[in-house]
Amino acid sequence: MDAVTLYHWEPNANSGKPMLALMEKGVPFSSHYIDMLQFDQHKPEYLAINPQGTIPAMTHNGLVLTESTAIMEYVNDRFDGPDLMPSDARDRWRVRWWMKFMDQWLGPSFSMIGWSVFVGPMVRQRDPAELAAAIERIPLPERRVAWRKAINGDFSESEMAESRRRVGLGIAKLEEELGKRPYVGSHEYSLADINIFNSTYSLPLSQPDLAGKDKTPNIMRWLKRVYTRDAVKRTWAMGKTDLANRYGLIMAEIEA
Repeated sequence: MDAVTLYHWEPNANSGKPMLALMEKGVPFSSHYIDMLQFDQHKPEYLAINPQGTIPAMTHNGLVLTESTAIMEYVNDRFDGPDLMPSDARDRWRVRWWMKFMDQWLGPSFSMIGWSVFVGPMVRQRDPAELAAAIERIPLPERRVAWRKAINGDFSESEMAESRRRVGLGIAKLEEELGKRPYVGSHEYSLADINIFNSTYSLPLSQPDLAGKDKTPNIMRWLKRVYTRDAVKRTWAMGKTDLANRYGLIMAEIEA
């Protein structure tokens, strides 16, 4: 019998990708919540699973898998259920193009903005000595730098400006793509939609000057299609922070 355990944070960004893929495929899994704001991902018990201290991670019959997009592809290829990759080679190329675009170019900019306005303010209220010790336990040096910047509010104006520029271009490109077909990269729901959705699910709230009913009607129609999927509803019900409350707020915005 397949034994799947998913180590994840909230059902958004990187953690949300394998969560949604498993839900869409109907794969039973044990949920192991890793509280990123408490640095659970850098504690010895999790580092024994993933020595890099990044989330999410998944174990399947003893195999340890990391990197959220690669986990999604493994889930789709390994388990029964609806195929989340299109059959047409051109569509598969578009799906993979969009996932790479998000993972390597657009996603880091969404992440920087999110760390600056949400993660940093949430964490910096804690004892400075405790935070310093937690940061020193982070295995990857680049993640230590990112955490320090988020906690201290040290992202430079040029870094933030570049992230805002990329987000603006990315939203415009996504709006154009979704004017061609109902889903990202294909006429059918795919891994690309899961990937993109997990960083754009809150656009009407987080980027109201760039996205909304009047500015990005194609994105808004797509968001409604995705938000009303049963797998998405069940996945978002697993959230434990205020991020999970965005589901109702955004649905109200979409349906208004």
